[in-house]
Amino acid sequence: MDSRSRMRKAAAVSALLFSSVAIAACGGEDTGSGSAKGEEKQAASSVRKPLAVTYDGGISVLDGESLKVAKNVPLKGFNRVNPAGDDRHIMVSTPAGFRVLDAAGQKLTDVEFKGAEPGHVVQHAGKTVLFTDGTGETRIFDPAGLGSGKPKTETYKAPSPHHGVSVELENGELVTTLGTAKKRKGIVVLGKDRKEIRRSEKCPEVHGEATAKDEAVVIGCEDGALVYKDGKIKKVDSPDDYGRIGNQRGSEKSAVVLGDYKKDPEAELERPEQVSLIDTRTGKMKLVDLGASYSFKSLARGPEGEALVLGTDGKIHVIDPGTGKKTDSIAAVGKWREPMDWQQPRPELWVREGTAYVTDPGKKKIHAIDLASGEKKATGTLKNKPNEVSGVSDMAAH
Repeated sequence: MDSRSRMRKAAAVSALLFSSVAIAACGGEDTGSGSAKGEEKQAASSVRKPLAVTYDGGISVLDGESLKVAKNVPLKGFNRVNPAGDDRHIMVSTPAGFRVLDAAGQKLTDVEFKGAEPGHVVQHAGKTVLFTDGTGETRIFDPAGLGSGKPKTETYKAPSPHHGVSVELENGELVTTLGTAKKRKGIVVLGKDRKEIRRSEKCPEVHGEATAKDEAVVIGCEDGALVYKDGKIKKVDSPDDYGRIGNQRGSEKSAVVLGDYKKDPEAELERPEQVSLIDTRTGKMKLVDLGASYSFKSLARGPEGEALVLGTDGKIHVIDPGTGKKTDSIAAVGKWREPMDWQQPRPELWVREGTAYVTDPGKKKIHAIDLASGEKKATGTLKNKPNEVSGVSDMAAH
């Protein structure tokens, strides 16, 4: 199709790199249960472009090309994973705080950022920013320092602990959320000296963050979103009185941010079938009908800034963020239904360069899908039901 043709040139090199490993990866077994000698050999080698896949009781470290399991790392509790910002490490959110996984080396390090209810992990402008909900702390560091132990870290503490998020801009400004454990209401922008320069309290139940082209920051609200750009905060209203945006994905190649969209405040679990596109230049929002529902783990952006949504129909829906038109749909997994408990596994979409990684918990598999051709480049078979998936950062992976 036309959209695939436009992406095929950009993804050609990636496709060639994967072609030799795709055959070997099909039906690959979990090697984490091999002989002791084999495990020692694997641990001694470095995994290229590693992925981290959580399961009940640990994290599987996968080779990012073959999708074979290099090692299973035991870790009790419900754990979440995010890129740490370099080509080696993953941030793991545990009940006690953020821990650092050396994914390339297949082991947990001693580096830890303690604090109850670790939340959002954001990478921007060469910095990694952690927000700890239980303490209200924002911690900022250069991820390049993770290879030598705990990096030098700046800490900012919000007036009250809350479920929040922060991002540091290239000029040193810090955009961070306002709220308490009972009520979240907006954002504040702090200068390099951490003195307040802008604020907006017109964002009830503020949640989530994404950064777009020209460093526009979008923060979700239950009635729209806030956009901070060029020193000004603008409110973007939802077309419905209640139109909640809580999860967003941005791209440096697009001025438009992809967000979820929920419009039933009474629903115990709403299964939305529309997504939002927020234009940070015009301050306007457009809704796109998918024809299928999706979950908070379904949103991603492609290498050219295209908006990607994994629907419960098992397809990756490709949307042109400028027009809001669906340009393609790529078969990924079978049909699925979002579980009531947000911590329970469901198919998840995570994208790096021109490859979409999609988990299939029901079949204990993970797929690598070429976004240009729509074809599966590799399939990994797991011993445990996968929950979350993440990997090393785009710009750092090589």
